[in-house]
Amino acid sequence: MALWDRFKESAQGMQTQLTAKKNDLKSGAFRDASMAMCALVAAADGSVAPEERRRVASLIGTNDVLQNFPAADLQTRFDGYLDRLTADFDFGKVAVLQEIAKVQKKPTEARAVIQIGIVIGGADGVFDKSEQGVVREACFAVGLNPAEFDL
Repeated sequence: MALWDRFKESAQGMQTQLTAKKNDLKSGAFRDASMAMCALVAAADGSVAPEERRRVASLIGTNDVLQNFPAADLQTRFDGYLDRLTADFDFGKVAVLQEIAKVQKKPTEARAVIQIGIVIGGADGVFDKSEQGVVREACFAVGLNPAEFDL
């Protein structure tokens, strides 16, 4: 099986796991960490093209787990994190990783945030090295071993 096919199956499996835990993923910390993760993955290469911003926003709007929260609220938070990252990527990344780290004490939420990052990162058919790198950093921020997610 090709590497991409294995990744696609893995991402689909993660989305299924997320959906199964949807009722456990309703906290404000999870909402904020998820939007921070989406922004981090979108800006992983240091810039965000308008098309990439629209694509990730569309994925956020259609993700079953994120339906627990008002779409306008998610959009506002996502845009805010992206603005931080595009203004100064290195400084913004520190702030965004701190936001993601707020779910560290809740393992279900921490894993879900990482899984959302992987699903968003691979949604365009390519989970590139910069995206993998920021998701790996997020794993450390929430106290999870990146190897658990094949990173």
